[in-house]
Amino acid sequence: MFDLQGKAAVVTGAGSGIGAAIARLFAIRGAIVSVVDLDHAKAEAVATDIAQAGGRAAARRCDVSQPEQVASLFRELTASNPRIDILVNNAGIAHVGTIEQTTPDDMDRLYRVNVLGFYLCAREAVPVMLRQGGGVILNMASTVSFIGIPDRFAYSMTKGAVLAMTRSIACDYVKRGIRCNCICPARIHTPFVDGFVAKNYPGREAEMMRVLSDTQPIGRMGTPDEVAGLALYLCSDEAAFVTGAAYPIDGGVTAL
Repeated sequence: MFDLQGKAAVVTGAGSGIGAAIARLFAIRGAIVSVVDLDHAKAEAVATDIAQAGGRAAARRCDVSQPEQVASLFRELTASNPRIDILVNNAGIAHVGTIEQTTPDDMDRLYRVNVLGFYLCAREAVPVMLRQGGGVILNMASTVSFIGIPDRFAYSMTKGAVLAMTRSIACDYVKRGIRCNCICPARIHTPFVDGFVAKNYPGREAEMMRVLSDTQPIGRMGTPDEVAGLALYLCSDEAAFVTGAAYPIDGGVTAL
């Protein structure tokens, strides 16, 4: 089960954290993975790890907020392999602040990466998937796609948009072989979280890590590998009947 043998997968934001875990697991299951990240050195490190473990992967640098770079990326990918079986839109950034503390520049920056970036990649992938008879798009949303939390105004806005985008793509292409779903994690312990806490709560890192863990009903943050396991299912043929769905992986947050 959950075999991706020979499938061409593109994973954005795959240089670390959830994206890296997804790229590694997909490669273990036989996918040919394009490890896409703004930081090419990190993408190279993940691709090297995959190759050393016997998998197939290539690193690609791309700023997903830039239309020209995204178009160029997909031209390069399809020149070497005309198929794109799986697109995982994972690249994203965060922001702390209420609406009063969110500047227009903040809003634009969050929108360009978290919403426009997903749109640009999906827009390039869809025609390829249509030509080959189908494919899977998986978007990384969040529990804040469903619920509000304090001081995350701009971030929540973008993840709500990702949920709506997911359902729209699923609706438009359900008869044409393309499935589109999203995963909605709560707190996942990644290097991104470590850096985010260090930047926004200097001197209070240990305290904030405890707070982030304690706010999860299950009593801890999730792991990238746990999210990757769900991503594997949703991108596999075993999920062929699943589209337009939003899957929480949140330690009980949305239930409680």
